[in-house]
Amino acid sequence: MHVQVQTALLHVVEKGDPAALPIIFIHGFPFSHKMWDAQVAALNTRYRTIAYDVRGLGESSMGDGQYTIEGHVDDLLAVMDHFGVAKAVIAGLSMGGYITLRALERNPERFHAAILCNTRSETDGNDAKIMRARTMAAVKSRGSSWFADDFIKKVFAESSFTRVPDAVEHIRTTIARTPPLAIAGTLLALAARSDTTAALENIKVPTLIIVGEHDVTTPPDASRAMHAKIPGSELHIIPHAAHMSVLENPDEVNRVMLAFLARVK
Repeated sequence: MHVQVQTALLHVVEKGDPAALPIIFIHGFPFSHKMWDAQVAALNTRYRTIAYDVRGLGESSMGDGQYTIEGHVDDLLAVMDHFGVAKAVIAGLSMGGYITLRALERNPERFHAAILCNTRSETDGNDAKIMRARTMAAVKSRGSSWFADDFIKKVFAESSFTRVPDAVEHIRTTIARTPPLAIAGTLLALAARSDTTAALENIKVPTLIIVGEHDVTTPPDASRAMHAKIPGSELHIIPHAAHMSVLENPDEVNRVMLAFLARVK
């Protein structure tokens, strides 16, 4: 379904028992809610799952293409309000993790627990900001298919191209179908995001941190650093996976998530 949220129509998929503990999934850049399909399928028999497309991505409307992580947190809270969710478990991968971390900093009272997948708390350094600016210009001139072909090489483990080729093709196709303006606008939001490192020690809810052993985009050391700062957090390094751990090794990710959620009250 599509939900009117502020200035955008967001595509949202809700499954499971409406009375069960709600889990909200926020995808990475520049993907869609479908990257969570294996997790939703594993969890929706026990939990209420809500997965949505961040504005400009997937089947959500693009708007003016001027995005911020702060605005994405506003959208998240608006989705929760629309579905009558006062508190939820929040799960975010990569960009979804940036949104999650800022939401936990801004509105901690809205969350029972957090699952941080393949993400980090630090903001971009100058070199990364410059690279994002160059990529914004390039995707607007060369198109989304060019960006997709280049991007998948950075987020999947080399072995995944032969082990899970359907997952790789799904992500490539998803990116290729995304308007260049939406990709550029999201890159701008990523470059401008705030650093949430100082707020990690204030996270009081149960927190699960997941990262692929071969992730070079948000490497295991970044997850270890968050784990050291978030009180009582759990860290699991997923074998045979890089940045797209939920697609590269979904069985292991699901096992870890289910075990964690069983302990969330």
